[in-house]
Amino acid sequence: MSRYIATSAIRGAHAIVNEAEALLEQALKKHGPETPVAFTNTAYYLPVIFGFTGQKVETLDDLRAPLAYAKNLLPAPVKNRLWLPYLGETLDAGIATLFAEEIVEGARFAMGDQPERVNGFTYNGPIDDIQLRSWGLALVDGRMPGFAAIVGAAKSNEVAVKIVRELQQRNILIFLSGNVNGRSIVDQLREEGVQLGYDTYTVPFGSDTISAIYALGFATRSALTFGGMKPGQARETLLYNKARVFAFVLALGEVDDLKYATAAGAISYGFPAIADTVIPNILPTGITTYEHVVSMPFDEIPGEDDMERAERLVQRCIEVRGVKVKTTKVPIPVAYGSAFEGERIRKGDFQAEFGGKGGLCFEYLRMRDLADVTDGKITVEGPDLVEMKEGSQVPLGILVEVAGRKMQLDFEPVLERQIHHLVNGAEGVQHIGQRDITWIRISKSAVAKGFRMKHIGGILHSRLQADFGNIIDKVQVTIYTGEEKVREMLEVARQAYNDRNTRAASLTDEAVDTFYSCTLCQSFAPTHVCIINPERVGLCGAYSWLDCKASFEINPTGPNQPVPKGRLVDPLKGEWETPNRFVYDNSQMAVDRMCLYSIMEAPCTACGCMECIAMVIPEANGIMVVSREDTSITPAGMTFSTLAGMAGGGLQTPGIMGVGKYFLTSKKLLYAEGGFKRIVWMSSFLKESMAEELREVAIREGDPDLIDKIADERVATTVDELLVYIEEKGHPALNMDPLM
Repeated sequence: MSRYIATSAIRGAHAIVNEAEALLEQALKKHGPETPVAFTNTAYYLPVIFGFTGQKVETLDDLRAPLAYAKNLLPAPVKNRLWLPYLGETLDAGIATLFAEEIVEGARFAMGDQPERVNGFTYNGPIDDIQLRSWGLALVDGRMPGFAAIVGAAKSNEVAVKIVRELQQRNILIFLSGNVNGRSIVDQLREEGVQLGYDTYTVPFGSDTISAIYALGFATRSALTFGGMKPGQARETLLYNKARVFAFVLALGEVDDLKYATAAGAISYGFPAIADTVIPNILPTGITTYEHVVSMPFDEIPGEDDMERAERLVQRCIEVRGVKVKTTKVPIPVAYGSAFEGERIRKGDFQAEFGGKGGLCFEYLRMRDLADVTDGKITVEGPDLVEMKEGSQVPLGILVEVAGRKMQLDFEPVLERQIHHLVNGAEGVQHIGQRDITWIRISKSAVAKGFRMKHIGGILHSRLQADFGNIIDKVQVTIYTGEEKVREMLEVARQAYNDRNTRAASLTDEAVDTFYSCTLCQSFAPTHVCIINPERVGLCGAYSWLDCKASFEINPTGPNQPVPKGRLVDPLKGEWETPNRFVYDNSQMAVDRMCLYSIMEAPCTACGCMECIAMVIPEANGIMVVSREDTSITPAGMTFSTLAGMAGGGLQTPGIMGVGKYFLTSKKLLYAEGGFKRIVWMSSFLKESMAEELREVAIREGDPDLIDKIADERVATTVDELLVYIEEKGHPALNMDPLM
């Protein structure tokens, strides 16, 4: 290892620890030791400190202990030490740096200086637990293969945009922080009109290097949230990140002492550092999977332009970390990737919109015979984008016809649901909804780059063939933009929707002899196994029984395997012999039985991607359901994030379990405990977003006013408030058999 890097990192560590100590003393003097310290919407306190030591930092006074921890880690000052050719002391300095940076940010929060605001722009600051979990499935299924922590500023605005676009097209999550001589990559991207934020996978933490600590906090929480690591398991957390979280540091511009020290902390997690300037390389492997530090300065290759260099820089980052990127070349004139799925196109920025309020738009996928489909045929019937008036609302129908020897009628809705994600991946295209409530906007900038209606067909053909080639052999797409034809085909589509609804309603657990497994999340939660049955959607909400059936046809050796029901052990609790054996064999023997219909006995495990958490409230003889969008305190005295630590990570805890929100409408929900009538408290988000579905459940249960009898955070955040509410409303759970 280069002595220069070690010297710089250790010097940077001493400086930031001294800065943290001075700022803490200033904050204590000004605000007092009991002043609260907390990052936004997280149950993990200051996560790096919490993950390493198990200490819950809740006040300024609590920061004294981690400061002492950091000071003890510091190697001797450079001028007083001999050179030793190994990483140990530098890595210690790196961890001391991370502690100091988190102490600084914690003190800044206590002093009201976070999230940072500069020239009217508010930086994101730390990522909250809700967002971490909402990205969970993308992290575990490979759609989001890793994250890049970019620190500094690029050579030019154009290079900054190129780097970010290259990462976005590979679906890599991007964290931004730091500056060079007061100028940040965030400034560069904003000047070029690049959308920043959660929706586009590009998150600006802060304008200084210290804010890069939020990236390491995110990595620490990944281990605690998905991996089942316990606070204080420092070694296990670092090894988990090396093996399962594919991240790297990209240092743009001058690398100073603090950046070297922060990079040393990242290397401890197994995350290499790549720089676009001339710095010493550390090529031997060990702590990281491949090289530790790699220098790729601009102007290294004569004749190479800046855009080519930026592209090669990103590719080198991916190689050094070993990120497994899944990309499909899509034949369109704009960028493409999952990072664009959250892009928002505002009024005044779109060439045309389809659907929306008062509009007409549908999408319909149907199975045809092989002879009736011409693979790759794309037809546009009606005006194209350049013929549409800017800002106009136009009718649209998207008909996708597929054929394949393994294609089945039941796979139609599975493939049709993919249209949302596939079309939304195009830069400059916003897609919301499905079926006949689809709403699409296409930006003027996309049209200026050459995007046309035929490209929607091109996206669907290329991606459906790439993702579902095992069950479909041919794909053809017809785009309708003439109102008369749109209305004609809409009636055909609606009849198909109704037929599907009828088939889905008849699909029960008793009607099949096989369930399906889902071990997708084992990439992050090694002991977690889902068993998915027709009447129980996966806890992430993304996988139904039909989805898993189609997935098995596509990839027979993949995460969704058929699990024969075998001998029925308990019909009330939903326990079968063969699923029990499968769960035991595939959970590293951590779970020996699983009851699909019970929360009290051997409930299903969860990773960290659950949409909701159900938990028993003994005093109310009922069960509460909190959604991950809900940040409030529940009657259990905990937020969703805190509860997730009890329900996630592959743990099996009687009385608490993760559930998908549409499982709430199933007849098999809490079947062993009395069903939906056991729910006494529910997040208002669920009540409002699922109002129609829940109303139908209440009618089915014979109590049309049942939803009104269920409390939410607006009326009850304590057990006492909950009891008063449900007694006033006459909730049926009060008269049911005791839960405990």
